[in-house]
Amino acid sequence: MQIKLVKSLIGCKKDQIATAESLGLKKIGDVVNQPDNAATQGKVAKIIHLIEVTA
Repeated sequence: MQIKLVKSLIGCKKDQIATAESLGLKKIGDVVNQPDNAATQGKVAKIIHLIEVTA
């Protein structure tokens, strides 16, 4: 799955920032490819309001 950070991490809770960084997202516009498994889906669910996900 392809994940893109579309909203800023400024003002987010520390655990949400840590989740984004664990996915490899640091700046707006960053795009990463991650495997589609349960661990990744859990991380995506935590910060779904900040990202766009494509299959």
